[in-house]
Amino acid sequence: MIKLYDNGAWLVNGSQIIPDDADAEKKLKQLGFLISKEEGRKGTISYGILAAHNNSGNESNLCLKFDSLTSHDITYVGIIQTARASGMDKFPMPYVLTNCHNSLCAVGGTINQDDHVFALSAAQKYGGIYVPPHLAVIHSYNREMMAGCGKMILGSDSHTRYGALGTMAVGEGGGELAKQLAGRTYDINYPQVVGVYLKGEPSTGVGPQDVALAIIGAVFKNGYVKNKVMEFVGEGISKLSVDFRNGIDVMTTETTCWSSIWKTDEEVKTYLNLRGRESDYRELKCSGAAYYDGFITVDLSAIESCIALPFHPSNVYTVKELQNNAKDIFAKIEEENKSSGIKLNLGIKRRDGGIWAEQAIVAGCSGGIFENIMAVTDVIKSFNEGKGASTGNGNFSMSVYPESQSTYLELVKNGAVETMMKAGILVREAFCGPCFGAGDTPANNELSVRHVTRNFPNREGSKPNDGQIACVALMDARSIAATAVNGGKITAATDIDVKFGKYKFFFDRTIYDKRVYDGMGRPMPEKELVFGPNIKDWPKMPALPDNLLIKIVSFITDPVTTTDELIPSGETSSYRSNPLKLAEFTLSRKDPGYVQRAKEVQALEKQRNTEAAHGDLKSMLEKIQKIEGCSGITLSGIGIGSSIFARKPGDGSAREQAASCQRVLGASANLALEYATKRYRSNLINWGILPFLVTDDKAFANGDFIFFPDIKKAVQEKHEKIRGFVLGDAVTEIQAMLGELTDAERQILIDGCLINYYAR
Repeated sequence: MIKLYDNGAWLVNGSQIIPDDADAEKKLKQLGFLISKEEGRKGTISYGILAAHNNSGNESNLCLKFDSLTSHDITYVGIIQTARASGMDKFPMPYVLTNCHNSLCAVGGTINQDDHVFALSAAQKYGGIYVPPHLAVIHSYNREMMAGCGKMILGSDSHTRYGALGTMAVGEGGGELAKQLAGRTYDINYPQVVGVYLKGEPSTGVGPQDVALAIIGAVFKNGYVKNKVMEFVGEGISKLSVDFRNGIDVMTTETTCWSSIWKTDEEVKTYLNLRGRESDYRELKCSGAAYYDGFITVDLSAIESCIALPFHPSNVYTVKELQNNAKDIFAKIEEENKSSGIKLNLGIKRRDGGIWAEQAIVAGCSGGIFENIMAVTDVIKSFNEGKGASTGNGNFSMSVYPESQSTYLELVKNGAVETMMKAGILVREAFCGPCFGAGDTPANNELSVRHVTRNFPNREGSKPNDGQIACVALMDARSIAATAVNGGKITAATDIDVKFGKYKFFFDRTIYDKRVYDGMGRPMPEKELVFGPNIKDWPKMPALPDNLLIKIVSFITDPVTTTDELIPSGETSSYRSNPLKLAEFTLSRKDPGYVQRAKEVQALEKQRNTEAAHGDLKSMLEKIQKIEGCSGITLSGIGIGSSIFARKPGDGSAREQAASCQRVLGASANLALEYATKRYRSNLINWGILPFLVTDDKAFANGDFIFFPDIKKAVQEKHEKIRGFVLGDAVTEIQAMLGELTDAERQILIDGCLINYYAR
């Protein structure tokens, strides 16, 4: 079904795969190619796009400028505030500000709508594009109006993926967008490129989420595509509609890849032409002999209906596997989550010969796509001799959120909305809430099956520390509809008799023309920004001191820590524009004592500046002065900050608040065995938090102080290994590393954050 190559591979003439082994050179010669790997890498689609956007003059160290930027209403205020503080006076490129996360305005009084008014005033003042609430989710608008073949788009949402439309898109933290707005570049070493060869054709009932989950299940845990580009090629692409491709592509984020790109064809041309953007199409394909650093083959015909069980999209089983072995699978998941303090009781979902859910959702950039929703109506129509089916009158409920008003209008015109509503389905607005925990929250111990992007804990209402546990399982819209018409009994769409139709989409641009403010290239400097009372400037951040004393105030031993655990989504999102208030929620669902402990370390830093040493501070200083070479160090030469340790932090969202909230509370460093994503590590750097890597997590514990002498010098001089001293009953030395850093990133850390860097 899915094969991962041990090494790289050549793709010849777009169809013949030659593994990178001892016979590769001979086979290439037989086909008329005498070419090095270095030249072969230039034959990928990725190379051409990256080269066209690189401003460094160096093919190994890229300095990228993007064609456009995009943010939603959880991230854009902080980005614009950072860019303003960095000297921005206009948007130097198209910047799309969408309102699909806080659009319900249901919490915190006027807070959310105040942010929307701020964004409109910013689009007017600086020359941007403002998409009002309920009109479109962020990625739908960018697919329909901004993506194009050969382009690059940077977004402050992790699911910024438009590869199926020939656009290499990257989801990053807000600091990276602020850099672009300030006229700087996105700096990265040239990424490895992994070929993803699609062959065959999906079986009836198999949808894009099934294909995506199967790929995620194959590559997430082994890191096969981590921080790399996934380049989709192969004859199987021609068997997929653009909607189907988009549905796979947006989920590549969950593989931890850096970006994605697909070969383009007449289907993409038709998609763009329909939206009045003929000039944005060109054919993208690899050259006659292209070399890929890794290679995956996917037999679409062998993909089955899948389900990703709590609490990660990589926790993938076929629906058939689950039905045949639910008892053991549920027991395994319950056991795995015990170490994270989450007490599941999935066994109660097994009854009456089936596995039962209480809720179904099809929503957002992955689920709310036109063809997915039409597939839902096909399932409904297939029952009761074509008269339709009920989605249940008891505890089970189903909601559908179309990705945009243009999609919604087409569903109304062709009767799909009527079909769904008569079956008991609630048809909602364009809103991302069900994906990040701000809509359709299940009750305690309920199971929700959803065609959305993630099923992390904390994304559906779970508060484990309060004993509130709800679970989300990811499925394709087709199987979700099959489950709904069976009253909530988990059902694969491949197991029911449905004829899925092929429906033409008619795009009506007037929906956007009459509501979207497009000030691109027309800034109005005289326009005043409109600040609501909750929109606050960033507090001042200290520069990196000569010597650093940190205290570990949270020690997380879970295999992976998500950004939603670092800063919960949902009800906290109303405070995204108020750094001090938002920081109060840091780690609130994972480690409720973190905030108070971090504040106690902040108090030590204030004490260092204002009083003679006493208590902990006096004790630590005495231990520091006994370290060889440190006898002359005084309080004036030490900075004090807090730190967290996590084995693998940063999976999930690109939201910079996962780092900035720690910084607001006085954090100076993270300690980790590895970082789950580049975007989280970038967020740490841009907020002046040292992204330390350590190899021995038993060398220190929660509550320990660790002293790093000459830390500023170590960063400046690019020391590969950095000495630290754990100040316990005995002082023990450890070594930490910062990994690869550009010169600019080193200076950002030294200055204390990106804002300080630009101010200097």
